[in-house]
Amino acid sequence: MTMTIETLQSICHKLPGVAEEIKLGEHLCFNVGGKSFLFTYPDGVPPSASFKVPAEDFEEIISKEGLEPQPYIARYKWVLARDISSLSEKEWEHYIRQSYRLIADKLPGKIKKELGL
Repeated sequence: MTMTIETLQSICHKLPGVAEEIKLGEHLCFNVGGKSFLFTYPDGVPPSASFKVPAEDFEEIISKEGLEPQPYIARYKWVLARDISSLSEKEWEHYIRQSYRLIADKLPGKIKKELGL
């Protein structure tokens, strides 16, 4: 099945406190508490997306076909899927939830409380 940005959008909006923002003019980003957990490039051919992973899983994840270190922010354990269809919907659900949790866990207590996290 071909993945779409709309499918990723739907997965993100199932999570509490998610907001969308356009960054750098062309990147549709999904944020929690003002911090991005998923960057998408909807105008790319094919569309691509980036997400954060746990440091201990980074090397294993980037060894998978279709995934690579995200340029400029790989040191923070961000992974790029050059084609969003290289992952299944189930895999996207896992990686999006994981990235969301990694970002949400580092938010200040006050923001977590406001978001009900």
